[in-house]
Amino acid sequence: MKMIRRWGPSLLATVLLAACGGGDGPVPGSGSPAGAPTTKGAFAAVVSFGDSISDIGAYAPATSLSGNGAAPYMGGKFTTNGATGTVWVENIAASLGLAITPAEVGFAGASVKCPAAAVSAALAGTCTGYGQGGSRVTDPNGIGKSGGALTAPVVTQITNHITRFGGFKSSDLILVFAGSNDVFTQFGTFVAKATQIQTDAAQGKLSADAANAALFEAQTVAQAGMKQAALELSGYVKTQILAKGGKYVAVLALIDIAGTPFGATVPPSVKPVLTDLSRIFNLWLRDGLTDQPVQIVDTFALVADRLTNASKYGITNTTGMACSAAKISVLTGGKITDGSSLFCNATPGAPFNGLTAGADANTWYFADSVHPTTGGHKVLSDAIIAQLKSYGWL
Repeated sequence: MKMIRRWGPSLLATVLLAACGGGDGPVPGSGSPAGAPTTKGAFAAVVSFGDSISDIGAYAPATSLSGNGAAPYMGGKFTTNGATGTVWVENIAASLGLAITPAEVGFAGASVKCPAAAVSAALAGTCTGYGQGGSRVTDPNGIGKSGGALTAPVVTQITNHITRFGGFKSSDLILVFAGSNDVFTQFGTFVAKATQIQTDAAQGKLSADAANAALFEAQTVAQAGMKQAALELSGYVKTQILAKGGKYVAVLALIDIAGTPFGATVPPSVKPVLTDLSRIFNLWLRDGLTDQPVQIVDTFALVADRLTNASKYGITNTTGMACSAAKISVLTGGKITDGSSLFCNATPGAPFNGLTAGADANTWYFADSVHPTTGGHKVLSDAIIAQLKSYGWL
């Protein structure tokens, strides 16, 4: 995001106008889901669909210490990896006394479906963690796809589950958390367009009015992309999960990405655009699930509260990144320079430890620019478990 620059006053005005939604039209999010279960579930499996925040090890081979894709691995999850480096999905499963393992593991064109089954046939039913880093709602060309990531979109993840298990059971706790990579994609496209518009205006190729109109249009297109992704996701929940036997279905809203370390790198004049892409997704997701028997977890508000009142939840740092980009670069021979938590290990004293000096994987919230640490994931899973209890499910 280094291409982002500060806009002049006239362009800023247009950004804020677009953030308000432009002209008249239907108001999304005015409806609510209805008819979800209110009794405790007899859960036998946790089934999770999503992206990197729900990824429980899909890309472990990319972090092979020997470099040949085999264990042992330096990382594998988008968090502070190690013996206790679990993500929120795993935490919820553990709280129910259940195991959840990756549905697919691989990288660079090679992958294995349900690797746990090769360890023990008894584990074949645990391969229900479908989240993959970089995955979008529908587009298979997710973030990192060209570099070897699998990025199976959520629609494919759901299809893969139905193919393997024949559908869903009333004993499944189904968790859906997706859309963040659609935000990054739409925001990246908007920034590129806005930067070009600003450059053209500065060079006299566009008048101020024409630049304002072009900027407005660029943001409108980004917002439309988020609306489409949200309605697609709600459609999959209805026609592929609920219609295929899903009973206990929780769909998580997107967080405000502007509140992450990545968001801190975005100029203040553009930050409202980033926030609104998540908000628009959440509104249309709710609209698409109106009167459907699901629960929507307001992750936007839950995470905002945890970051604002961090000490209440045992968090001491909400701005720094626990994973050291410099250390990870050295450990990967210069191949990974952005400090991605996928390659970050928090094992004390290990030669492949990638923590920033003074960082604590349990009390710092962010591992890298967007992903939580072990402690951050625990805070998130605790919040979600509290919500599931409030529904009467646990």
